[in-house]
This record gives sequence, structure tokens and C-alpha cells, in this order.
Amino acid sequence: MSKEETKKQYEGTFISNQRGFGFVEVEGMEEDFFIPEDYVGPAFHQDQVKIQVIEGREGKRTEAMIIEILSHEITTVVGTYQKSGNFGFIIPDDKKITRDIFIPQGKDLHALHNQKVVCYLTGYGDLRHKPEGIIVEILGFPSDPGVDVTSIVRTFGIPTAFPENVMAEAEEKNEPVSKKDIKGRLDLRDEVMVTIDGDDSKDLDDAVSLKRDGDNYILGVHIADVSNYVTDKSDLDAEARHRGTSVYLVDRVIPMLPTSLSNGICSLNEDEDRLTLSCIMTIDPKGKVVDYKICESVIHSTRRMTYTNVNRILEDEDPEVIKEYEEIVPMFREMANLAKILNKRRTKRGSIDFDFPETVIILDEKGRPTEIRPYERRTSNRLIEEFMLLANETVARYACEENLPFLFRVHGTPDGEKITNLSHFIGNFGYSLKGDKTDISPKEIQRLLNNIKDTPEEDMLARLTLRSMQQAKYDVECDGHFGLAAEYYCHFTSPIRRYPDLMIHRILKEHWHGKLKKRRSAYYEGSLPQIAVETSKLERRADETEREVDKLKKVQFISSYIDQEFLGVISGITKWGVYVELSNTVEGMIPIVSLDDDYYEFDEEHYCLVGERTKRTFTLGEPLRIRVVKTDFDTRTIDFELAERKKDKGGKKSFVKSRKGKPLKKKAAIKEKDRKRSSVSKAAKKHGKKSAVKSGKKAGSRRKKSGTKKGNKK
Repeated sequence: MSKEETKKQYEGTFISNQRGFGFVEVEGMEEDFFIPEDYVGPAFHQDQVKIQVIEGREGKRTEAMIIEILSHEITTVVGTYQKSGNFGFIIPDDKKITRDIFIPQGKDLHALHNQKVVCYLTGYGDLRHKPEGIIVEILGFPSDPGVDVTSIVRTFGIPTAFPENVMAEAEEKNEPVSKKDIKGRLDLRDEVMVTIDGDDSKDLDDAVSLKRDGDNYILGVHIADVSNYVTDKSDLDAEARHRGTSVYLVDRVIPMLPTSLSNGICSLNEDEDRLTLSCIMTIDPKGKVVDYKICESVIHSTRRMTYTNVNRILEDEDPEVIKEYEEIVPMFREMANLAKILNKRRTKRGSIDFDFPETVIILDEKGRPTEIRPYERRTSNRLIEEFMLLANETVARYACEENLPFLFRVHGTPDGEKITNLSHFIGNFGYSLKGDKTDISPKEIQRLLNNIKDTPEEDMLARLTLRSMQQAKYDVECDGHFGLAAEYYCHFTSPIRRYPDLMIHRILKEHWHGKLKKRRSAYYEGSLPQIAVETSKLERRADETEREVDKLKKVQFISSYIDQEFLGVISGITKWGVYVELSNTVEGMIPIVSLDDDYYEFDEEHYCLVGERTKRTFTLGEPLRIRVVKTDFDTRTIDFELAERKKDKGGKKSFVKSRKGKPLKKKAAIKEKDRKRSSVSKAAKKHGKKSAVKSGKKAGSRRKKSGTKKGNKK
């Protein structure tokens, strides 16, 4: 690094790490800066800071030191109150906040020891003093129903209660559709159309209709006209922008809009008139949109359908369900045919489908998890997905043709360096990526995913491939969507739960009514870039909150099974242990020191662990019988250990995957394991590049110290 480079200064966001060091994210830069512990100073997590580049180690991330704290972003902290005489401390739930918060005498709101609380920061501390605060809210004890999830929600700063003025405005808007409202709209109330959502969904923001015109399909995607009720610069609009998105958690929904709107007049409820924006597309037999119309409309939903019942019609051919909905069953069958055509066309152009199983978590009345299972996307889910994707593309194309100020959903071409690293890694498994790594095509990623399908390494390589992609975001430029291989794309179909969709509706309507003049266009051109940045961040916050709640519930669930044994498959391998995933998607780690009485080395070339004495290997996709050892609610991690292979008691099935991804019975599973172990052992004997990480009860001084690493990294 040159002397000139070490003089460079930047401003960015400090991201703390519980081990003392941190990173600074600078807007517009692909890679963040590493801040060694000695150069962190008194910086607090999420502070806006000024940094100066320092000379770092060759081949490592660029290092910098914090030279000035510009502002503090975090104002409240959620944690566990520890009372100590007349004062107390709060141990933050967010482990990135590395110091306890001091609570002076009389500032504890009479909180009890070990209660979850929210404190307002009155000081951020320095190198000699702890941060200081006052308790402003008591959430309750961790064991109280709902407190665990509420703590996570509050940690991420997600607002839950609506201000009184916002609630009052929502109530005023919740009026039945009138003749005045309908005037000038396309009247589709006599059209047969349905909503298709989850069994428990209450905010129904899209309905679909389908009919034939000769060989062509006429597909209608009808979206709730939320912009009719949430107007620009209103209190409702300000609150919706502040939230950015609804947050869907296992025990609750935190809506973007008050429920009187989201579940009321804006929800496309069965047998009720509703105001909508419709995208009506004429599609030829090959799935090409040959004509379309986007307009304001009014609909009257024929039936409120669920994914479950549509699957019973299309997949199970359940006679009772078919009889109940016999008048619209033919439409569902046509929809299924059209969805297949659209998917085939999308796949042909290179659209990438990361088909990771979602998780269903069932809770009892006290919020305790009673069941966890994978949730598979079935015909009805894919049907709606294809229709919504097509509507979003069509609206985005229209916006570009009309040269409107707009919010697009963009997904850029992956960074060339990340793709190069991915290419090197998958080469260890015999796979490759062809062509220019700096300008990889979606079809090449699609080809890789097809090649790894139904292999033991599929899940891990697919996740690594996903991590090599850029994050999708909102932008005012229509730069295309790499993952969908789409030239045009936006979010139009969910204005009840996403603020960008609401903005798009507002812009479209102003354009149709001739209000998008020079002054108004300038207003949008000035405000949309900031809205794009804000909503992208709020979306990531919601996603992270949902993941953390799911992780906590999985830890709570498996904590009831301490010392019990299960069959799982190896889902990841690291220098410090192996990750094992159970059939219900719960994942834990077997630390390398707990594998068995041997010294294990990480074979980087063949991506496996190899026993020095026994030559035993641990490879991806290998079935393992594990025992649950411990769980940690604070870090949301699970520790397993190897269990002796015993026959399943009570005739229970073992959910072990073969190379084809199908469940194997016990004997078949062991044969599959032996086959893979044998092939990898032969390969491992030839390997030349090894890591010196050791394990085992007799490792002693030969074991290289690398620190304790916990966490469910996927």
C-alpha cells in the first residue's frame, strides 16, 4: 500500500464485533474496512465515524483506524437488567454492543433483577467509562409469553404501536367503497377472480383472474389500491415510510399500516367491492406478453382461496374440495398450465431459482415451539409467484416506455472477484463456471445449480452461490434483475406491506390523471433516490429480525431434547467443526474437539475432515447420528456431539438424504455413507494441502489454538 493510500479518509458506519474489532461500511464501496481492536477507540456500534486508512497485511482486507465519531445512531438498547445494590447494569441482547450499560441509582424504573428492559442511552462512554442510560420500559421476564420475540423486535428498532394521529386517520379512511370512488375506473366486478393466500393471512393485497381468447391467455393481476387511502404527505404515509415494510414473525405480524386498513378496506376480502390497480396481460401459448393494459379498477373477489385448498384441487384431486369449488376448478387448471408455460420461458432465458426450504414453526398459546418442519413450495405457491413476477416485469417495462420517475427493483451482476473465489471453491467438488468471471451470465449460475442438484453438497454450494450474488435493492435506475434474468423489474404487487409498491401506485395514478407535470416529476426525482436507500435498509432489517426469531425458536425447540439422539446430514464443514442439519431444518454444530478419539485435519482440497489415525472422513451430505448436548438462547446456537449408531426405537423413520435427495432407510443410509467415505478416503490420501487444525481428547499441546467459534453459520 502506497503512502498516498494510507492518507485517505472516509466516512461510514461502524459495525462492532463482540471480539473487540470491527468494520466500517462506506456507502458506494463494495468492501468494508477492517478496524483492529487497538484502533476502535470509544466507538459504539452503528456510530457514524471518520476513518483513516492504515497499512495492512498483504492479501488481507484494507485496515483503517477510527479518528472521529461523527454521530451516534443507536439511542436505545434492549437487554437483561442486572441489579447490584443501589445501581445496576444492562447486558445488551445485541452482542455487537460489547459493553454493559450502567444504570445509576433511581433510573431503573423499579425493574427487577433479570428482567428484559429497554434503556435510553444518556452517554456512550469512553475508554475508561461504561455507557450510561436510564430504563424507559420493562418488557418482562424472559420466560413470560412473547417477551423473547418482543426483545428481538425492540433490539432491531422496529416500531410496534401506531401513533394516535395515524390510528385516527386510518379509522377515517376505513369506509365502504362508494359510487364516487368507482367513477372513472374499469369495472371488473362481474369478472370471476380469486385471492390465493396462506390459511392465516388477513392482508389480501392481490387477486387473479384468467380466461382464454382463442389460443391466448388473458391474465389479470389485481392489486389493492392502497394509494387511494394513504395519500402523499399524510400522517399515514409518513408512518408507512418510517416502517418501510411489514414484518412477519412466527407469533405475530407487525404491519406497515394499521389493521383497519391492511385487514379492512385495503384487503381484497371475498364478496366485497374493492378499489384496485389491474395489470391485464394477453399471453401467447409460448408465455410471451403480446399486449397489456394497466389501469385503475374496481373488483368483487369471487372466492377467498388458500394455498392448501388450491393444492388439494390441483395436486391431490380431492373430490370434496373440487365439489366445493366446482365452478372455478377449470380456471385453476388453466392457471396451472399457464404457470408452467411462464416458468419454462423464464428458465429458458436464465432465471435463477434458489429453492431453499422455508421453515414452519408451530407455537402453543404461551409462544413455545411445539413443532418445526420444512415448508415446501407447491403448485399453488409457484402459480401465484409466476403471475406476480410477470405483472412486476410488465409494469416496470411500462414505466420505462413512459419515461416515468420510478422505483425499480434491481439485482446487479455479481462481483467478479466473488465469482472467481466461488469458481475456485466449487472446483474442489468437480464443478466449474465457464466464461468471463467479471461478467458472468445468469444462465451459467443456473447451469451450476442444475449440476449440483440432488448431490450431498447441493445445499452448501447453493448457499455459497447465493452469497456470491449482490443484494437486490430499490433504485431509480432500471438496471435489470440478474437473478431473474429480467431487463425490467419492479415491486408493484404488495402495497399493503411494502412502501415502494405504494409509491409506484401513486406515480402511476398521477401519470394517468395528467398530474405528473414538470414540478411533480422534479419532486419525485429529488425524493425517490433517498426512499430507495431507506426502504432497502428497512427491508434488510425486517429480514434479519425474522431470521433471528426463527433461530431463537429453533433453539428453544431443540432444548427440550437435550441428551436425545437424531439422524441428520452434514450441511457444512469448517476448521472448528461440522454443522449437521436435521430433517426439520434445525441445524447445530459438532465442535471438532468432540468428534471422536482422533486428530482431525481439515482437507481444504477435498473439503472434508480426515482422521489422522483412523483415516475416517466427514463429508458433506453424510448421514450422522447426533446427540443434542447444549443450547444457548443468548447466542442462539446449538451444540451436538456424535452418538453411537443404534437402531431407531419405535420404528421411527430416519430422514437421511441420498445423493438423489430422497429419504433412505437405515441400511441404505449406512451403505450410502460407507460408499462416500470410501471414495473420499481414497481422494484424501492423495491430498497435499492440509490445515494444521487438530482435535481429540489426546490432542494436548499438538492442537492449534484458534479460539472458540460458535454460531449457526449458513
